[in-house]
Amino acid sequence: MAGKSAEELAKKQRDISIAEFFEKNRHLLGFDNPRRALMTGIKEAVDNALDACEEGRILPEVHVEIIQLSETRFRMIVEDNGPGIVKEQLPKIFAKLLYGSKFHKLSATRGQQGIGISATVLYGQLTTGKPATILSKTGKGKTAHLFKLKIDTQTNKPQVLEDKEEEWEEKNHGTRIEIDMEGSYTKGRQSVDEYIKETAIVNPHATIIYTNPEAEQIIFPRVTETLPPEPTEIKPHPYGIELGMLMKMLELTTSNTLQHFLMSEFVRVGSGTAKQICENSALLPKTKPKKVSREMVEQLYNGIQKTKIIAPPTDCISPIGAELLEKGLRKEINAEFYCSTTRPASVYRGNPFVVEAALAYGGEQSGDDAIRVMRFANRVPLLYLQGACAITKSIQTTAWRNYGLQQSRNSLPVGPCTVLVHMTSVWVPFTSESKEAIAQYNEIMKEIKLALQECGRKLASFVNKKRRIKEEGKKRSYIEKYIPHVADALKEIIGFDEIKKKKLEDNLYEILEHARGELEEITIDNPDYDEEIAKIGREDKKKKVVEEKSDDDDDEKIKDAHQDKNKEEKQKTLI
Repeated sequence: MAGKSAEELAKKQRDISIAEFFEKNRHLLGFDNPRRALMTGIKEAVDNALDACEEGRILPEVHVEIIQLSETRFRMIVEDNGPGIVKEQLPKIFAKLLYGSKFHKLSATRGQQGIGISATVLYGQLTTGKPATILSKTGKGKTAHLFKLKIDTQTNKPQVLEDKEEEWEEKNHGTRIEIDMEGSYTKGRQSVDEYIKETAIVNPHATIIYTNPEAEQIIFPRVTETLPPEPTEIKPHPYGIELGMLMKMLELTTSNTLQHFLMSEFVRVGSGTAKQICENSALLPKTKPKKVSREMVEQLYNGIQKTKIIAPPTDCISPIGAELLEKGLRKEINAEFYCSTTRPASVYRGNPFVVEAALAYGGEQSGDDAIRVMRFANRVPLLYLQGACAITKSIQTTAWRNYGLQQSRNSLPVGPCTVLVHMTSVWVPFTSESKEAIAQYNEIMKEIKLALQECGRKLASFVNKKRRIKEEGKKRSYIEKYIPHVADALKEIIGFDEIKKKKLEDNLYEILEHARGELEEITIDNPDYDEEIAKIGREDKKKKVVEEKSDDDDDEKIKDAHQDKNKEEKQKTLI
């Protein structure tokens, strides 16, 4: 057999465009099944809309509409009142992967990689062949620009199919995107409905108007007129820099000395700290960065690790706040007890982050199932890949038995409880491009566990109090049971009439109340609870049973078909 030469093999080798790569690996971006694809498309568009409004310091008003075109085809429409997008940038933002303003920016934003919305355009293009339609207006009195776009996957460049000016009188500024795509709409914990509802919970400053494929419109009004503080962009912290990145920074810097380089390129490094780093590195502060060798870079890197440097500032992140977090949970869950906490800022790999947690216990929640977990990162709900997330792992490894919940080893606790955890950071370490699970860094998991333990201690106090009240109620019921019998016995001995007997009973009940104190009653008292909002995202149990039965029937048919095929093959073999 003749072998192939290196020259022949070389002819088959060529560059791979990033768009081409994700065209074949769309599952990495969250487009792995129709149900998830529809949710991911809406998620990317809504996240961009909220980011744009907050960057423009505009209170967000986001319209989300899903129109069902056929059994498997939908049109998603997302419109915001943000500052709009200039004409020149619009095709690149929506039809070029890895293009954006947030990748090199160290401040808390929902978007990070410049992939999300362009990946949605790519998915729509792949499944329907239709272009995305984008309309954007940048100010009052200005003309809106309408584009119809596709992505050239060979070059990862936008294809402009239509570019025209259009009047958009009802909007002073904003952006509207329409994409047709294959999808599946169902209700449940991993649905578009649930995503919209949870987004409204952790973005109390936003109004979201949502129209589902059944033409039902739901309005989530804002509960505060105050925008979250604008996160300040920071420079990287020395502790978060790796050796190769440090070498690259030294090559690109405009600084003339090593001391000035450290002061200008990093946060929390003043002249004293810079000199200390140089001393710990055995390098002169006046060394020219361009003349630093690889060995000297390694000395500098080790010197940074030896130097005590202040933690990075926290004005670059935007926590929701314990009060608003609890308020959002109260709208969703009708419980007996609520608590919340916001941890002090911490650092992983030089990146500052804050963990917040809230908890709702009792009330109308089922006590026979595992607790419900609500996960968020930079105000974005995480609905998929729960088992791979640092939040889930932290909950599983927390000793909930100490706080009044049942728990098997390394599993979610069981009880009438909902736990909400939110992480905000300048760079959330997601496990994949679909941004559905947080990586299990020790520093992050430690902070999550501390937040959960803080809420757990408050829960334990409430559970113990509830148990004591229940035990006291039992004791009183035993005493109250015998009060009428005591009154009857005294009536027979002393000769009371019925009126005196009744008075004696009342006196005995009064003595019991006085001796043991007033029995506190624990009830559900939650005026913030919104039953209509709470229903959103709940799966129809009857429908779910029918779907599961249908799936089982399909499995049986497939099994029967395989058996028939095997029989035929055996018969052929015998013949």
